[in-house]
This record gives sequence, C-alpha cells and structure tokens, in this order.
Amino acid sequence: MIPIDLSGKLALITGATGELGRVMVRTLARSGADVVVHYHTNHEQAESLVAEIEALGRRALAAQADITEKESIDDLRELVEDTLGSPDILVTNAVAQYNWRAVLDQSPADYESQFRSSVMQNVLIAQAFMPAMIEKGWGRVIGINTECSMQYGKTQSAYISGKRGMDGVLRVLAREVGEHGITVNQVAPGWTISENRPESDSTKFYRKQVPLRRRGTAQEIANVVAFLASDLASFISGAYIPVCGGNVMPGI
Repeated sequence: MIPIDLSGKLALITGATGELGRVMVRTLARSGADVVVHYHTNHEQAESLVAEIEALGRRALAAQADITEKESIDDLRELVEDTLGSPDILVTNAVAQYNWRAVLDQSPADYESQFRSSVMQNVLIAQAFMPAMIEKGWGRVIGINTECSMQYGKTQSAYISGKRGMDGVLRVLAREVGEHGITVNQVAPGWTISENRPESDSTKFYRKQVPLRRRGTAQEIANVVAFLASDLASFISGAYIPVCGGNVMPGI
C-alpha cells in the first residue's frame, strides 16, 4: 500500500463546514495535515471540526471570512499566518447558494454571486496565499468544480458560468506558478450522496445515466483531493478531474 502522507503540511479548506467540506477536513487531517477550517456563518460546526482535528493530534484553526471580498481574505491570511503559518495546500470549495432558474428568469444578482464565489474566490485566495508558496517552492491548489461544467443542463446557467470561469483562472494559474513547484488542479464531483442529499428512488434517473450506475460519496471526492494534495500527484497540474462514475468524460 502506498500511503498518502501530508505530515507537516498545512491545508486551508474554504467552505469547510459544508457536507463535502467536512469530509475533506477529516480526510486531510487523517492523512497528517494540520487544517484551517474556513467558514462563513457556521461557527459552531467549525469549532466542532477543530475539536475533531485536534483529537487526532493535529493543529487546527476555525477562521471566518467572506471569500468574495479582498479585505476579508487579507484578514484571513493574517490570522492564519499569525496562528499556524502559511498554508501549503489550498482547497477552494466554498460557493454561494441560490435557486436555479431558466436563463430568462434568473436574477442578474445570481450570476454575479456565482462569479464572485467561483472566479473571484480563486483569484483572491491565490493573490493572498500564493506568494508564500512561491517562496517555499512547493504548493498545492485544488479547486472544487462540478460535472455540470460539461453538461449544460437547464436552469444551471449561473452555476456553470461561474465554474467555467473558475476553470479558466485555475488553468492559467497552473501555467504561471508551475515553475515554482506548485500544482493547480480541479476536482469535479457528480451528484454526491451526502446528509442532505441521500440516496432515494427519486435519484434513479441520475443513476441510470452514470456508467457505474450509482452516485458517489463525499469520501470518494475527498480521497481524490487528498491524492492531489500529496507528493503522489507531484507531476499532475492543470487537470480537471471528474469524480462522477464516468458521467462526464473530457475529450482529447
């Protein structure tokens, strides 16, 4: 067995109190990483995760920030660096929630929220934390995208536009920082089983179109994040990796 060893690394996960975020936090901590648990409003859940991480013998910090605002991200950087040091691993998982509607009915504000939480989050996080990674000569950036970016489903336009913009930023970033030993990749989950989205008869239509005939789990998504964060993935950069049972397949 080849272990995933993140000992001595510090990971920052945005949107860490969400259903997928919580599993990523636990997975990276179990792999040896110290973790900054970013949250927007759910302070109680963030502190609970910190307690879990510390019980594993890792360092942890609950840190609040609005990931769409530069001043808030700069404050986050100062807090993290003053408390735990500069992150080695950045996982941009947070995204604004909204009600999906057809293009003709979708509010312009919803498009702006997706642009700010998908595109600008990655720009601001990179600008805040990348200089320290460059100085170290090592770093991992892992953006959480979506299979929807390749599907163009009805009512998904705001979400997809934000995530495809995020894809552009991160691919360019991969070219710009690769010479410094920093990899930049994306994980694209499918419709994942979680506490609020359990398996049920109502999801049969989705499972039928997936080659593996099932939905993935949050743990399966987190496993790929941990892999990309490790030295096992040291020569992978600029990739968009669907974790969706083959439901979407990038072309060559």
